[in-house]
Amino acid sequence: MSTDTVRDTAADEAAERRREQRGWYFYDWACSVYSTSVLTVFLGPYLTAVAKHAADADGFVHPLGIPVRAGSFFAYAVSASVILSIVVMPMAGAAADRTGRKKPLLAAAAYLGAAATTGMFFLDGDRYLLGGLLLIVANASLAVSMVLYNSYLPQIAPPEERDAVSSRGWAFGYAAGSLVLVANLVLFTAHDSFGVSESTAVRICLASAGVWWGAFTLVPLKRLRDRRAPSDSPGRTSAHGWRQLAATVRDMRRQPLTLSFLLAYLIYNDGIQTVISQASVYGSEELGLSQSTLITAVLLVQVLAVGGALGMGRLARTYGAKRTILGSLVAWTLTLAAGFFLPAHAPVWFFVLASGIGLVLGGSQALSRSLFSHLVPSGKEAEYFSAYEMSDRGMSWLGPLLFGLTYQLTGSYRDAIVSLVAFFVIGFVLLARVPVRQAVRDAGNPVPEMI
Repeated sequence: MSTDTVRDTAADEAAERRREQRGWYFYDWACSVYSTSVLTVFLGPYLTAVAKHAADADGFVHPLGIPVRAGSFFAYAVSASVILSIVVMPMAGAAADRTGRKKPLLAAAAYLGAAATTGMFFLDGDRYLLGGLLLIVANASLAVSMVLYNSYLPQIAPPEERDAVSSRGWAFGYAAGSLVLVANLVLFTAHDSFGVSESTAVRICLASAGVWWGAFTLVPLKRLRDRRAPSDSPGRTSAHGWRQLAATVRDMRRQPLTLSFLLAYLIYNDGIQTVISQASVYGSEELGLSQSTLITAVLLVQVLAVGGALGMGRLARTYGAKRTILGSLVAWTLTLAAGFFLPAHAPVWFFVLASGIGLVLGGSQALSRSLFSHLVPSGKEAEYFSAYEMSDRGMSWLGPLLFGLTYQLTGSYRDAIVSLVAFFVIGFVLLARVPVRQAVRDAGNPVPEMI
């Protein structure tokens, strides 16, 4: 083969890889609107209000006959979604690795989640159980789709490109969240001008996130391509649910450093995701802030998160992904501790807190994803990312459960929010102890110059 032919082939492969990467970015663009508009902004306060409307004289609702303080219902529903996710994600990851057909599974998960989100338009009156059910289905669907989406990263980006590609994906997601939140803010604040009630405006915002999710999922489904699974891929044929998860963890025991990183990630990301999902409840119920203030604050987070994700990606090229993540965890701890002391009815200080969150949010998540991709043995991407995804995108269960229980026992959202500091401190200590270069070598992957 001539030199020119080799050069042309390499150029064609690079062009195809960039095309896939651009398509891959668009799934973050599609689904992040759910994470932002639904999970972070509207659903928490709205579902809490619906639950309070259905509550008894003592402020309790009784799903399945269990007494639950109405203010804790949303947090418990987020935790319940993880139980379903734990059962379904390993099955989807195993099926994707075994067959190599990720796109049909991605499409099924994405459109089930989009349909559940669109169905939130019908969440009115005292239908808190419907809201909880739709939240559980949408969150679990998002978790499954993200397993499959994340598992493409090692296949579409060589090691030296992954930090940048992962960071761009997060930036796309936050850009979409910002764009839609602007439209949400216009509709919500001027709902009378549009001839709809405030409740109807919220339900339109919820449903529109589902429509957006479904529409833009078409782009990655068109551009991403399936790879044939290796014929000798072992251990992913008959296990289901918990058995498949246990099989994945047993396989990870042969990669103890990968498992150590995953444990650290599960803990600190549990804290991150709980802050994301519960911040609007904290702002509305404890600080007495209006919905328009919360929307503006989250919009500020989205805008700063775009620059934060890209900026931390550049820092990782200089200092390595691990050190950059550790620095972000210090920032998270300080920000969260400051949140405990925020005065009520003071939007300016809430905006300052939101700015701090925005600067570290996207980068800490993007770099964690790219760092983990180096630690996954070839051919097991979806299976390993199914375990990874258990703590991603608001799917953590321990943080929301702790938040809900703390509020249930104390009646104070300040106590609930400060209880999350432990996740960042413990996660920092565990991550600091992981020798990532050795972990990459043990997984059989090339070690990047800076990691």
